[in-house]
Amino acid sequence: MSAADGGTHAAWDAHLEVWAPAGLGEVRPGDDLATLVADLLAGEALAEGDVVVVTSKIVSKAEGRVVHAADREQAITDETVRVVAVRERPGGLPPLRIVENRLGLVMAAAGVDASNTPEGTVLLLPEDPDASARALRAALRGRFGIDRLGVVVTDTAGRPWRDGLTDIAIGAAGVTVVDDLRGGADTHGRELSVTVAAVADEVAAASELVRGKATGRAVAVVRGVARYVLAGDGPAGDGAGARSLVRGGPDDLFREGTAEAYARGLADGRAEAARQEN
Repeated sequence: MSAADGGTHAAWDAHLEVWAPAGLGEVRPGDDLATLVADLLAGEALAEGDVVVVTSKIVSKAEGRVVHAADREQAITDETVRVVAVRERPGGLPPLRIVENRLGLVMAAAGVDASNTPEGTVLLLPEDPDASARALRAALRGRFGIDRLGVVVTDTAGRPWRDGLTDIAIGAAGVTVVDDLRGGADTHGRELSVTVAAVADEVAAASELVRGKATGRAVAVVRGVARYVLAGDGPAGDGAGARSLVRGGPDDLFREGTAEAYARGLADGRAEAARQEN
């Protein structure tokens, strides 16, 4: 779905505002996250077309995804669906594992987080981040009387071929998560054939610039992207969700690390040679 197709999308806005209010406090299992976030944003004058961005960490905490795990490595194994790459690390550290987790996300350590959580526990990603985003969106729309409102749930991830980390959207509601520009034209009139912008990821990354990693600001508001924000409730208002951003199956050109692919190819070759000998 393209945000450039007119229709219900708001007019283009070339001005972007992003801010992260302080004062949320520690979120604990069983907390009503929607009420906590709504109270935090009560003085922020939310407007039609705003996107509320929350970290997956506070969603997981509220949903009780804090688990006791003396062995973080076992927790990673439990969350792993497919191993993509494994790299040994010096100093007796556990190997680095890049894996696909049950949400379809390819991440280091399956997204299992041992930071900002009590000693002896680890934090798992939300069970269904899109569902969490939908519930939060419904509550905030009701609390503030705003129809066109988006919610994005973020987590931090690395990227192939790039140093550093960035926040990505792992859950979304009320947001056009991709802007498909294929079939349109650039400023010189040439047809665009491959351009699909990851809008929800761009919103997530922008929010991290003001939230930071150790400031206690786990909620942000992004204003100026109303053209990508949906109105109404139900599937049409919630949108496709962030799960639709996951690239898998035949579209995944990098399903294995190079060492893993080489080892598998070598094993397949030896097995084939053995069959031919027999």
